[in-house]
Amino acid sequence: MTTYTLPTAAVRPTKAPQTAYLIASGDLRESANTAGWPTQVELEAGVTGVLNGFGWTVIRANGVDPATGHGFISSQRMGLEVFKNIPVDAPLIVAEAVWQYSHHVLAGLRTHQGPILTVANFAGDWPGLVGLLGLNAGLTKMDKPYASIWSVDFSDDWFKAGIKEWTETGAITHDDSHVRALPELPASPERELGEALAAELLADKAIIGVFDEGCMGMYNAIFDDELLNKTGIYKERLSQSALYAEMLTVTDAEADDAYMWLTDRGMVFNYGEDAATELTRDQVQWQLKMYIAALRIADDFGLDAAGIQYQQGLKDLVPASDLAEGLLNSTERPPVTSRNGARVLHEGRAFPHFNEADEGVAVDALVTDRVWTAMGLIPDNTLHDVRWGEDYNGQFVWAYEISGSVPGSHLGGWDKAEGWRQGHVFFPAGGATINGVSKPGEVVLSRVFIADGILQADIFRASVVELPAEETKRRKEATNPEWPIAHVVLHGISRDQFMARHKANHVQLVYAPTTEIADKALVAKAAMFAGMGIAVHVVGDVAM
Repeated sequence: MTTYTLPTAAVRPTKAPQTAYLIASGDLRESANTAGWPTQVELEAGVTGVLNGFGWTVIRANGVDPATGHGFISSQRMGLEVFKNIPVDAPLIVAEAVWQYSHHVLAGLRTHQGPILTVANFAGDWPGLVGLLGLNAGLTKMDKPYASIWSVDFSDDWFKAGIKEWTETGAITHDDSHVRALPELPASPERELGEALAAELLADKAIIGVFDEGCMGMYNAIFDDELLNKTGIYKERLSQSALYAEMLTVTDAEADDAYMWLTDRGMVFNYGEDAATELTRDQVQWQLKMYIAALRIADDFGLDAAGIQYQQGLKDLVPASDLAEGLLNSTERPPVTSRNGARVLHEGRAFPHFNEADEGVAVDALVTDRVWTAMGLIPDNTLHDVRWGEDYNGQFVWAYEISGSVPGSHLGGWDKAEGWRQGHVFFPAGGATINGVSKPGEVVLSRVFIADGILQADIFRASVVELPAEETKRRKEATNPEWPIAHVVLHGISRDQFMARHKANHVQLVYAPTTEIADKALVAKAAMFAGMGIAVHVVGDVAM
């Protein structure tokens, strides 16, 4: 009789009472992991201290790697190995003080059977709360139960009470009274417009071009074709190598023309001499070639929107995509002709770009562009990272930031924009941001996400406010001073309500000229979402 040596799965340790295991998902870029590690150590000490106070023990599932000097899980393979050290039914904490690539830990989280807690520091210097929101959205997409909480310094009573509830029940209760399903909309021109735009999209369809889907580690940002196609939107999967190849065909004269267009309208670039840490004219030249190349590829494939997934791969070849992204999202931008010079591509209008190839942003940007254009409004829209926030004069003011894609119009015009070098920790090849402060005004915010196996959308209202110059400077220096910032006050949504509900690290923002028009445009956008088969939720104070 033939016998075989049968494989056996790794033997997991046995869980102990009142013991939680702790992991930290990190970046794929080791420079970022190394720089963020001291902040992560502070976070873990704070969380562990609170649990110790309730008589619990916290075991770190992996130690600090002497070769790298940090304890982040920095790849999917490493994540698989670390989870072998965790009892499958033990309470598990995912602690985040930095941006993290969710796919490093999703395999282990998907099969974990114990209660899961995601926790972050609420601070501006490192984007832990951004990483937390991205991870939470991924867990929501794969229908995995989890609890979540956050704190500035882990000493507040609200945080301690939440941790205590988790140790007792495996869950944390949050207030969701600000969320309601979209009601039956009364008859109005805006409802009629939104429904007609949805019917047009479903019948005629649209194509979004995705450059290297998923390489930023955002599982929540990948929308399955079976869900996306039901809305009338289809994908053209593209390679960033093709984008780079197209950039090589763009002439210096064409890039120079785009540069002169920007500087003639008042944009300035803060140049230095050391390309390793400062912005150079050559870096900007490559960014403008990317802008031209992206439009030509979009023309080749008949795209209605495109998303560049800059970070992995492309970051090792060329400067950041930020300037290109913001130009694409602007109605007023340098003209780009077809390769033979016969046509101006997408003349007189913005070409929607979804930063980081986030397909939730793709759906939102496409819908926003069509609704705002049909209403005769400026359709320039962008995502922002939900970066941080603090009270100012009695109200909570969020700092929304994004390293790329902000249109010049959001800053009040190209003469309000400055090109600053991207940070060398994340962007080794440099490149200019479109830096500035978003103008005060009324905005509509939204997010399309996956939950319960379907596409859903939250839509809400906010105001971008003006803060004193010294406060703006403080907030920028507390986060990323090279990035554009929007000072956002949400309508009828507290800090913790937003954090508990929002299913993404990104939020989509578009301006309207008045409060009344913003409210009407929101109705039209909600009606279009609903007409596409998306489950819509109205969040906070919204006039309908």
